[in-house]
Amino acid sequence: MKVGISTATFFTKELTENCFSVINNCKGECCEVFLTTFSEYEPDFAKMLKERIDREKLEVYSVHSLNTSFEPQLFNAAERTRKDAESIFRKVLAAGQTIGARFYTAHGQSRLKKNTYYDPEKVGKRMKELGDIASEYGITLCLENVHWAAGNTPDFFRKMLPFCENIGTVLDIKQARQSGYDISDYLDAMGDRLKNIHVSDVDENGNICMVGKGIFDFTGFFRQLDNSGYNGPVIIEQYSSNYEDFSEVAESVKYLKNTLEALKC
Repeated sequence: MKVGISTATFFTKELTENCFSVINNCKGECCEVFLTTFSEYEPDFAKMLKERIDREKLEVYSVHSLNTSFEPQLFNAAERTRKDAESIFRKVLAAGQTIGARFYTAHGQSRLKKNTYYDPEKVGKRMKELGDIASEYGITLCLENVHWAAGNTPDFFRKMLPFCENIGTVLDIKQARQSGYDISDYLDAMGDRLKNIHVSDVDENGNICMVGKGIFDFTGFFRQLDNSGYNGPVIIEQYSSNYEDFSEVAESVKYLKNTLEALKC
């Protein structure tokens, strides 16, 4: 397994276009590119990112976006609203295609009211439509487990995935904890659809901290992944408030590499 870094880790500390040299300095082996605003979806910006990515000889595994600004409306009942959101979605996909991303990390439908029922079949069929759009750009759409979105529980994934055979999934261990479900349940529900993993750590008080500085059992987690046959990367996705200096991100990369090497994963 490769150890990657999401450029989201540097959000507010470094501009997106400057993150690739930082990732190289931190010894990241691949990256997820987090596009932070609408201007970063434009073709000229994507071309500039591609030039910098190539300069650093860095592999782009996936693309992400500040998707709360449009993704919820991909599920809107109003066609005009839905189509406008699709046009933005296509811009992100086109940018992802330009920079060489193979996967798109989606949050999907937001649970704006927690007591509202979100039908897995209905969501799944819409995800299939969106997955078809993503495939036009050579990208696989992947739904992440997010505690404030429809895909917050393992059971939702179990019921939804049969209706969208063309999409993958992303497991975020932080989001799993915030949703209150065991990671093993998500791994079981996602099965061979799992294409991407976001990692962070947690301290004894339940606060998010840098990978390797908390109490999360990465050794046990990597054994689970190895046994499941997962062959994608593990991508560090931290909040910029979790650290002071980029050297701390580099330490997290080293910690994960050492853990994987000890397990021969």
